[in-house]
Amino acid sequence: MRSIRIAVIGLGYVGLPLARLFSTKYETVGFDLNQKRVDALMAGHDSTLEVSDELLQEALTRGFICTTNLDIIRECNFYVVAVPTPVDENNRPDLKPLWGASEIVGKVISKGDIVVYESTVYPGVTEEECLPVIEKVSGLKFNVDFYAGYSPERINPGDKEHTVEKIKKVTSGSTPYIADVVDEIYNSVLVNGTHKAPSIRVAEASKIIENSQRDVNIAFMNELAKIFNAMGIDTHDVIEAASSKWNFIKLSPGLVGGHCISVDPYYLIQKAQVYGVLPRVMFAARRLNDGMGAYVANQTIKCMNKRGVLVKDSKVLILGVTFKENCPDIRNTKVVDIYHTLEEYTQNIIIYDPWADYKDVKREYGIDIVNKLPKEKFDAIIVAVAHKDFVRLDMRALLNTENGVIYDVKGVLPRNIVDGRL
Repeated sequence: MRSIRIAVIGLGYVGLPLARLFSTKYETVGFDLNQKRVDALMAGHDSTLEVSDELLQEALTRGFICTTNLDIIRECNFYVVAVPTPVDENNRPDLKPLWGASEIVGKVISKGDIVVYESTVYPGVTEEECLPVIEKVSGLKFNVDFYAGYSPERINPGDKEHTVEKIKKVTSGSTPYIADVVDEIYNSVLVNGTHKAPSIRVAEASKIIENSQRDVNIAFMNELAKIFNAMGIDTHDVIEAASSKWNFIKLSPGLVGGHCISVDPYYLIQKAQVYGVLPRVMFAARRLNDGMGAYVANQTIKCMNKRGVLVKDSKVLILGVTFKENCPDIRNTKVVDIYHTLEEYTQNIIIYDPWADYKDVKREYGIDIVNKLPKEKFDAIIVAVAHKDFVRLDMRALLNTENGVIYDVKGVLPRNIVDGRL
């Protein structure tokens, strides 16, 4: 193949780290429709914090560019699509971002070029939904004039250990030769190499079961937490005891948000039903995990009632709104479910999160948050996210009475200062 010039379509949590990594070895352009996002990146700052300012600025110095201009990516010959794959209000797969990205590729792709999809999808989306769009827009014939691959993303937002260059990537291609080319390009920038799948559909399926498996496992832990809380047994003590066995899989109960685990299973659920299979376990896991925010709120109310704290019009502090600790990602956070359940009893609720952008939270959820710790005192505190900032706080000093309640969702605080935890 001729000299590789890479364009990454979509510069979010997945696309930007990948584009930056490719730029260490290849001429690389990042493309995004959001001009503000592109301007910020070209100024050397990534608001997602997935790429440090130092690494980004180093890449820009080396020639990496980000743009909204289609003409700049027209000369590329290896396109990588890394756009979101959300669900709609009825939890049905929303392929509009993928269709839009495929149209963009169709406008610039040339004979002999390769397009690789990284977005999480159900088996068949690449070949059945995306490539026909490219064919229609470009007038080129798939596997005759242009080729395709699939290499599912494995980015874990906020994880500074399993960064993109250290992730072992699954790769695939639309022909044996193209599979080798795609595998070689990814291998050239990865520390731990690749696993070459026998087909695009296998690669697609591998990704979606990674997240579905974790969703089911966490749902089991959440169900155990409900059982043991009802029995008056500390779930974390049970897990610690059980994990002393060599083959026990140690997981913790918690809120399941974000753009992966809480969304991706719906893609496989929907496709399974097309084939006449009802995925009961996955359905049940999704339903259970989606209800954990309300459960946390109700458990907090139960603790307040036990300690004689009047719930109606009480002052409640929720610590954290991001979907996980030590990152600014608010996508599909279940903390809002805690907030809305408590709203039925009181309007005096403050969410404090120094990591989240208050404008993004307001735009996405219609909720006001604060980025500085309030000076007032509260009747109850819910530690919803395990930000490192929160572990150092004197929680009891934030309560207005000795009977005030602290509920620890993540189990990160000393047991002697909390009144309840999952």
